[in-house]
Amino acid sequence: MTQVPPSQSPTHFKFCSFDIYGTLIDWEGGIANALLTSAPIASLPDSHKLKTRAYILETYEREERKLQQEQPGLEYSKLLAEVYRRVLKAEGIEITPDVEKTSDDFAHSIGTWPAFPDTVKAMQTLGKYYKLAPLSNVDNASFSRTLSGPLKDVNFSAIYTAQDIGSYKPDPRNFEYLVSHVEKDFGIKKDEIWHIAQSLHHDHVPTTEGGFETGVWVDRKGAMGEVSGELKERAKYGWRVGSLGELADIVEEAWAKEGKQP
Repeated sequence: MTQVPPSQSPTHFKFCSFDIYGTLIDWEGGIANALLTSAPIASLPDSHKLKTRAYILETYEREERKLQQEQPGLEYSKLLAEVYRRVLKAEGIEITPDVEKTSDDFAHSIGTWPAFPDTVKAMQTLGKYYKLAPLSNVDNASFSRTLSGPLKDVNFSAIYTAQDIGSYKPDPRNFEYLVSHVEKDFGIKKDEIWHIAQSLHHDHVPTTEGGFETGVWVDRKGAMGEVSGELKERAKYGWRVGSLGELADIVEEAWAKEGKQP
């Protein structure tokens, strides 16, 4: 996790790609609420480990990451349902037909996961200067729920999902897909793509190793998202912000100071 001097001004870039869940969407809040209010978990005694937000998020993240590696082509909604079942299995909870239904309900909860308070306004500001697109570990139907819900006032120029790509970040294929499609669709080169994300593991390590221009680490300081050990050595970024709102202010200041027009 190394901040390096950016080689380019924000005005150099033409295209912003984003991690969505964790960067634009409060996935920790959405996941925790959906898990803790689901019947099998809500009915557990208050002393149970799964009733602790930090523990359930840690367990969820571990199981999700493992499953993404095991089955990179698995549709994200099905992955969410299976992760839910694995979280319960890890605690010795029987997977009954009722639990199977609850796992599907959890998978469909993604459209209710809220945007961070700064997201929509900041994305509207960034959209004045750049083309915007998600590069997200999600399936198209699930992302459409987010687009028609918390991100309904955000306009994207393109949508790049794990379902279309056939693998999950941090697989380098996801970033190769981004580069090839941005050039083909918009005539924009790799060094003009600004990648903006919360996850070091899923985003900043592969962009560092893939030779991207230094990106933006949106440090939401959440419970999920590894920020220690090996990742500190491998992940590099040029800007570190606590919110997209902070980034939008940096961008507007840079364009005004340099007297450029988007």
